[in-house]
Amino acid sequence: MKLLDAEAIARLVRAPDLIEPLRAAFAAEITVPRRSHFTIGDGEESASLLVKPAWRAGGSICVKIVSVFPSNRGRNEPSVNGLLLVLAGDSGRPLAILDGALVTALRTAAVSALAADILAPPDARTLLMVGTGALAPHVVEAHCAVRPLTQVLVWGRSPEKARSLVARLAADIGGVEATTNLEAAARAADVVSCATLSQEPLIRGAWLKNGAHLDLIGGFQLQMREADDDAMAAGGLAVDTDVAFDEAGDLAQPVTRGRISRRGTPDLAALVKGLRPAPGRITVFKSVGTAVADLGAAEEILRRAQAQ
Repeated sequence: MKLLDAEAIARLVRAPDLIEPLRAAFAAEITVPRRSHFTIGDGEESASLLVKPAWRAGGSICVKIVSVFPSNRGRNEPSVNGLLLVLAGDSGRPLAILDGALVTALRTAAVSALAADILAPPDARTLLMVGTGALAPHVVEAHCAVRPLTQVLVWGRSPEKARSLVARLAADIGGVEATTNLEAAARAADVVSCATLSQEPLIRGAWLKNGAHLDLIGGFQLQMREADDDAMAAGGLAVDTDVAFDEAGDLAQPVTRGRISRRGTPDLAALVKGLRPAPGRITVFKSVGTAVADLGAAEEILRRAQAQ
């Protein structure tokens, strides 16, 4: 059985390398039972434990266990930790254990880029990255692989962390700069990507220009919001999985108020097969994570590990 820690995975794959394998995975027949989501503690800083299985007939079985502890930010520790177990589909024999946090970051970024490749303006030049956590650099790198971006703006609650992320990205990506004016940056952006644990909307629909693409990654609980109802209602809406309507405040709250509808909203599997969301002033993609992406990413990582 292979044991692949974060360093080993980072040597094998980067987020852009997973875009096409995930496109194939979402087009394939993969069984995804409803995941288990447990709340640990109570209050705004309560933690979460997620157990997410998936399997491909005649292929692999994948089970990911992830913990999300928002309070870790105050200890300068990762908010997301986890492990990913891969089993042989024909025998159940354990094949590998992978670092779940890095796989999650890489496949999440690749999923956002895959959706943007389908929905974002083909000539998009400016990306606004909202959030400066561990996921942010992977998201920027993945979006740069699918659109001819010439400017990347980075906003975070901590200007110091935004500048630090810019310094890290600037070594490989041109036109990267930090901003403290979120509204102005959102108005200028062709693509806005949010990866935060915000409990209040950060992006306003009134700020987004016609044709812009809004990518919402971070909010995975009902009390979390990264965009307001106007933003959600302004767009042709798509999700990574229909489960998002049950778990994400960015969807559940405006549905309750009648601003958006669950009915007719395509998921990513439908998008890669050619279905498109209803027309809107902008496009919106909301993801909460799906085991389809975990399985597709794990299979690609193991393929590369075996090739070496």
